Amino acid sequence: MADTLHDQQFALARHLRDPSAHPPPPGMEERRLAIYRDLFFNNIEGLLAGNFPVIRKTLGYEAWRALVRQFYATHRSHTPLFPEIAREFIRYLESRDDGALPPWLRELAHYEWVELALQIADDTVPAHVAGGDLLAGEPVLSPFAWALAYQWPVHRIGPDFQPDAPLTEPTLLLVRRDTDFQVRFAAISPLVYRLVELLGEGGRTGSDALRQLAMEAGVGDVPAFIEQGVTMLARMRDEGTVLGTHPRI
Repeated sequence: MADTLHDQQFALARHLRDPSAHPPPPGMEERRLAIYRDLFFNNIEGLLAGNFPVIRKTLGYEAWRALVRQFYATHRSHTPLFPEIAREFIRYLESRDDGALPPWLRELAHYEWVELALQIADDTVPAHVAGGDLLAGEPVLSPFAWALAYQWPVHRIGPDFQPDAPLTEPTLLLVRRDTDFQVRFAAISPLVYRLVELLGEGGRTGSDALRQLAMEAGVGDVPAFIEQGVTMLARMRDEGTVLGTHPRI
């Protein structure tokens, strides 16, 4: 009896995931099977549609549902947690190498997922001195501020703009979560992106990070560059990207 129940459960699960490839267990009423099929698939499709609204609109109804159905039928998730389904969808897209997907789809999916990821992130806020000297001290980045680089202009892609080739320059974005849990996106320059990278590595004062940035950029007037950089660091602290400075022991 146990083996029979086990076999029936797996047969039903296979059928619900991919009805076209797997028959249902014998003896089950088709009307009830149809209810289960629709319920399970629509739950997954609804969750993903909420996480990836731009992709859903851009692909169109039929192509979107076909993509979700392929994910539902073939992907083996690493976790059963509902908040992680969007990440599993990205893993599925990254695993496909058949060339059938739009070339920008993987990056657009990551870009849309970032908002959910930041909303539910529960990283520990590091110790810091909010009013510390950003030049003499070591600036502390917020764990809820991420600098992202994409080949495709993901913040512009939509039903009316689907590029055939990436831009010549990368798309650089700063994504951060405010104290009111609002996630905000902003395009940033290569210099700001690199500064965030340097600060994220830790172990540098603000002055050292700016000098390193000036050297990499080939700046001639380093003192003037650092003076402008202080204003940039202060603005980053005001907006919450930088929390303050590392407390000295």
